[in-house]
Amino acid sequence: MREFVDIVMPAAALEGTESVVAAWLRRPGDPVQRHAPLLEISTDKVTVEIPAPASGVLAEIVRGVNDPVQPGDLLGRIAPSAETAEEPAASEPAAVAPGTGGAPGSAARLSPAVRRLIEQHQLDVSQLRGTGAGGRVTYEDVRAFIEHRGGPERPVPAATTSRFVPHTAMRRRIADRMVESLLRTAPHVTAVFEADLSAVLAHRAAHEAAFGGRGVRLTLTSYLVRAAVAGLRAVPEVNSRWHPEAIELFADCNIGVATALAQGGGLIVPVIREAQRLDLFETARRLQDLTARVRAGRLDPADVQGGTFTITNHGVSGSLMATPIINQPESAILGVGKIQPRPVARPADAGYAVAVAPMAYVTLTIDHRVLDGAQANAFLAKVVETLEGWPSN
Repeated sequence: MREFVDIVMPAAALEGTESVVAAWLRRPGDPVQRHAPLLEISTDKVTVEIPAPASGVLAEIVRGVNDPVQPGDLLGRIAPSAETAEEPAASEPAAVAPGTGGAPGSAARLSPAVRRLIEQHQLDVSQLRGTGAGGRVTYEDVRAFIEHRGGPERPVPAATTSRFVPHTAMRRRIADRMVESLLRTAPHVTAVFEADLSAVLAHRAAHEAAFGGRGVRLTLTSYLVRAAVAGLRAVPEVNSRWHPEAIELFADCNIGVATALAQGGGLIVPVIREAQRLDLFETARRLQDLTARVRAGRLDPADVQGGTFTITNHGVSGSLMATPIINQPESAILGVGKIQPRPVARPADAGYAVAVAPMAYVTLTIDHRVLDGAQANAFLAKVVETLEGWPSN
């Protein structure tokens, strides 16, 4: 009897998150090496590679792309040597995942996204040719049938076209969390200040070459993190969490920085831990490391856990002002808008003089169960004071 090595969903690293299979990096019949990346699992926050538990040949894929998975689930099987696993002939029936039954194109083997698309267009599953693992019908197979063989999309006015983009696990989780935060958990209130960033921009211009010489890019977000630390130390209640019986105040400033993923892939919040212990250089270095790993899709689950406060620098994409939604279970979120030269009235001998300065709106959205307007204003006042008073050396 042929022996196989099971590929099993890790139990610890992804516990407590919604997870789906994002991609298989090998097809059945492909050789695999132990510890080499074999498939990717997407959670609501990160994408994690699952390594092969043994060397040999990928014999079977049990959970296909977009299938939900839980810790301990069987994902596939490996034949531990090439001699014991041969690619099935085209005429052989494809392997069927345990408990699903049915032919490769049957409804029992369809992912939720594929099933919804088939139902929306009232298609006959038996007419679809599956190109996925084991003959599984994929989302792309259905789209190809609709566009090239199945006739036009649902009737729409001639000038209008549309397409359906299935929700990723991350997008579904973001939607759930935002609705939960705004409508069911925390009463949101937003305070708005503005900051003159002349001192910060001057300091950055004077020091970015030196930072670059040490392999670190000096970004404006680094200054925002330092200013946020100053605000959190001045108003500790902002660095807190609501509990029904008490407010939990945190000693460490674990600051998350909201980072947009490429091509509308959602938003992720990697955390700079114990930011109160860092200087500007170390802050910039950690931001650079986290940002690089976000773009490469190589964050660890621990990188997005344990935050106590969040910054969203929405100005990088051109937004002047926003009222961000609190990243639960935190109590506040700092939003920073686009830096824009604006006329500013300043005290002068004759009263006031108008000057042009690089200004940015800064907002603090608070959980009104935890914080009041006076505390929000005190926090923002300290943030602005820190930014505007940044030393030149």
